[in-house]
Amino acid sequence: MNAFRIVYSVLILTCLSVTPCLQAEEDRPTHAFNRQWLEDHAKTLASKPFVEQKIEADNPLSQLNYDDYKKIQFQRAATIWAKEDRQFRLIPMHPGFLFKTPVKLNLVVGGISRRILYTSEIFNYDKDLDAAKQSKASGYSGFQVTTPINNSDVWDEFMVFQGGSYFRAVGKHNWYGLSARGLAINTARPSGEEFPVFTEFWIERTKERSPTLVIHAIMESKSLTGAFTFKATPGDNTVVEVNSRFYPRRSIEVFGIAPLTSMFLFNAMDRQRFDDFRPAVHDSDGLFIISSNGEKIWRPLINPKKLQVSAFSDTAPSGFGLLQRHRQFHDFQDMEANYEKRASAWVEPIGDWGPGHVELIEIPTNAEIHDNIVAFWQPKAPLRKGQEYSFQYKIFWGMQVATEGQSGRIVASASGRSLSDEKVREFVLDYSGPDIPNNLLVNASTSAGNMVGSVVKILPQSGQCRVVVKFAPGDANMAELRVGLTSNNKPWGETWLYRWTR
Repeated sequence: MNAFRIVYSVLILTCLSVTPCLQAEEDRPTHAFNRQWLEDHAKTLASKPFVEQKIEADNPLSQLNYDDYKKIQFQRAATIWAKEDRQFRLIPMHPGFLFKTPVKLNLVVGGISRRILYTSEIFNYDKDLDAAKQSKASGYSGFQVTTPINNSDVWDEFMVFQGGSYFRAVGKHNWYGLSARGLAINTARPSGEEFPVFTEFWIERTKERSPTLVIHAIMESKSLTGAFTFKATPGDNTVVEVNSRFYPRRSIEVFGIAPLTSMFLFNAMDRQRFDDFRPAVHDSDGLFIISSNGEKIWRPLINPKKLQVSAFSDTAPSGFGLLQRHRQFHDFQDMEANYEKRASAWVEPIGDWGPGHVELIEIPTNAEIHDNIVAFWQPKAPLRKGQEYSFQYKIFWGMQVATEGQSGRIVASASGRSLSDEKVREFVLDYSGPDIPNNLLVNASTSAGNMVGSVVKILPQSGQCRVVVKFAPGDANMAELRVGLTSNNKPWGETWLYRWTR
């Protein structure tokens, strides 16, 4: 996992801009293509046993290390659509290192799919990597997409598909941070996680100046096959609309729809284990949920000492996401990682997903190179063998998603021992303005121990509302804390949830 994150940090620096060098037309497999063909193809694949495709262990591509892999550079002259008047350009990505599943890439023009055959001729290799250059492969490892998202004459990468069923996107002026996946299966379960993989993509050539790119994909694993269509529209908030359809090979009880994967190391809530000059280190700092009754829930992330799994039940949520709310350099003091620019991701269901829960998984880690946070929607009903299931949703990637609102957002959380009583912990929550009522009441509760006091003040320095709640754990080793605010007997602002452990 750590090398996976490092590879992405290298890949996002690439911005390529000229025309492709592809095989002769007659050598590239072709067929008619549309969404119905994709679904029929996925259904046919699901009727057969899954055969995993991997680059052989003795292939030099499998033996590439991180330093080797980053020495392989894509040739700018091979960038797809670079000399056409289109809003998007494609960059195939080299196989090998961690990326050992060959991925087939196809372009769709006028309803006809044509394969982009793998060739090492579109890459530059360091002189000691001749064996990798001569090695055979049946596909690439994925692809990047560029567009003038930040500047009209600069082609920046805004989206990438590489590794398993992972993909990432950014909004305007963002840096890559968290990832999305096609599906999660058995995440954080003793039986071990199953990682589906995207094995083939079909990218539609857009009309000239069209603002939306359409990408289709087949996802495979031993448990199921999936057909995906992604409609990506870059902007201040890049929007990726996902249409997924699953064909299980077996019944699946534990799975996650629209999974998001991120990193959280520490912040002001708990930094005792880290001797670090930086105030905080994270790609995301909280899970945000809007429940079916309209309640806005903010759950700050933690880096626990033991694996933690939390479930937030609902019948039909309006959405959920992993967000980065700290947006100033002084929040992190990191000149290289630029955590304040990491994208937030917000998942908004299309249609009724039915009952289930948002699941949050927090995994202990001691280094920022590990992704240790996962969030997804777990439907109540399992996926049954022989049936078909569709889930549609949008993912919004950006600095701030519109659903957060401007007033009543919890923009900071901190905690520490009370100065007046060492047996009491104080939790400090800052809510954003404007229009903060002057008659707010605090409703604080805990599943164990006792809440022993609260204070509400408006900070003259920022205009924000600061709420301090005092918690006496007693003999408890864990407690679920909840803080809500009301004004004139009506809820105001977000509900704060937190799992405290001794």
